[in-house]
Amino acid sequence: MGKSDLLFLLFSCLALSSAYPVADNGLSRIKLKKMKLDEDNWIASWLESEAGESLRSYIMKNRFLGRLRDSSEDIDIVALKNYLDAQYYGEIGIGTPPQNFTVIFDSGSSNLWVPSSKCILSVACYFHSRYKSGQSRTYQKNGKSASIKYGTGAVSGFFSNDDAIVGDLVVKNQEFIEATREPSVTFMVAKFDGILGLGFQEISVGNAVPIWYNMMNQGLVKEPVFSFWLNRNAQEEEGGEIVFGGVDPKHFKGKHTYVPVTQKGYWQFDMGDVLIGGEPTGYCADGCSAIADSGTSLLAGPTSVIAMINQAIGASGVVSQECKAVVTQYGQVIMDLLQNEVHPKKACSQIGLCTFDGTRGISMGIESVVGERSSRSSGVHSDAMCSACEMAVVWMRHQLQQNLTQERILDYVDQLCDRVPSPMGQSAVECGSLSSMPSVSFSIGDRVFELSPDEYILKVGEGPAAQCISGFMALDIPPPRGPLWILGDLFMGRYHTVFDYGNLRVGFAEAA
Repeated sequence: MGKSDLLFLLFSCLALSSAYPVADNGLSRIKLKKMKLDEDNWIASWLESEAGESLRSYIMKNRFLGRLRDSSEDIDIVALKNYLDAQYYGEIGIGTPPQNFTVIFDSGSSNLWVPSSKCILSVACYFHSRYKSGQSRTYQKNGKSASIKYGTGAVSGFFSNDDAIVGDLVVKNQEFIEATREPSVTFMVAKFDGILGLGFQEISVGNAVPIWYNMMNQGLVKEPVFSFWLNRNAQEEEGGEIVFGGVDPKHFKGKHTYVPVTQKGYWQFDMGDVLIGGEPTGYCADGCSAIADSGTSLLAGPTSVIAMINQAIGASGVVSQECKAVVTQYGQVIMDLLQNEVHPKKACSQIGLCTFDGTRGISMGIESVVGERSSRSSGVHSDAMCSACEMAVVWMRHQLQQNLTQERILDYVDQLCDRVPSPMGQSAVECGSLSSMPSVSFSIGDRVFELSPDEYILKVGEGPAAQCISGFMALDIPPPRGPLWILGDLFMGRYHTVFDYGNLRVGFAEAA
């Protein structure tokens, strides 16, 4: 080996050691940066949500219409993402020598993708680093086409293989997507280049082996575990840290509460009830599912509970005329049925607004003989009334447990009809009212995990012009996948999160 080769090797090692941290105690660390939510990102997020024909918009617009009640339809949670509310990102390298990319480390998806130098028709690609296969000595052609649908459009391109550098780890021959098309507004304003998925292979597009799997298969990590610590101190530059191969005791206090993964694909687990101000809502008393998702800041859950939270925190919403009609026409009847101990899931079928399939209410689907248009209109109205009735049952059942008068219960439910979450986004709150807002808690395992208003409210902008947005978003996922909650960075920031692949479980402990 000549002198020039030795100098090149020494320079390469120094460059790698400065760009990517070194492992300690068998742990590999990735430093995360935290970006502040700004008005441009938030507006872009809303524009894309309104314009995109996405599954997320489909669910939001149709949650009252009962169109997602077919239990055979499995919802693709990845397709609900828009990533503009994600705040934490880090740096990886792809190729030899490494080409650097800023990525979102997303436990709610499973593919690795970055913009390609062959992306010439999407404006967004010109605002980000692009992978150049011709400049990498370890590149291997693949060429298989790929497309990932998100809540703001599809990212498409083709698969390639190359070495990927994550922290101090070099993952050999990693299959990833070179994106040649990106949704313009979303990724043009985004402060990251691509996505590194940390979910299971079951949801990987093209059945590509996730990079986390290859870390384990190639013996690069001490234990089949990775963990997230997200720094909530806004005064500190450090955004947080991902640890591959285990956990750092400095990142948490006390012990973790572990729950088993119930369905591989997402990091999904069973969850108990949701509490508002320490009072159970009753919605998840029979159990709900939840996903730990580092790819979003939000906390998404069933409309019925989000409306209750909106009312408690004074968040804006939209008026549901179907909801008000149900309360006016059937409110007293529903209350009588519940007081007579009729099963809550059968109440709406007994008054003729839904039918009961043995486990849940489904729309009557009333058809008109006037014509196709009238039939569709009548069916939509029937679906909306059925969904509104089911929400009213949840709300009334909760209030009856508080031993309130019937008059107060009907008045409370009517108020909730004015607080139904907007189908197209989050709800605004008064920044000066945080001190009077209640806590919101989640029952997971044998523990209750509480969030304070400062922890579940997102602040967009700075100073007097700042806006406060509820971190809760409505998302109605039908059985068998739902009812489902998505616990994003707002939850993971308060609670250090461990993803234990070896034992197929997720753990939460108070973050340090």
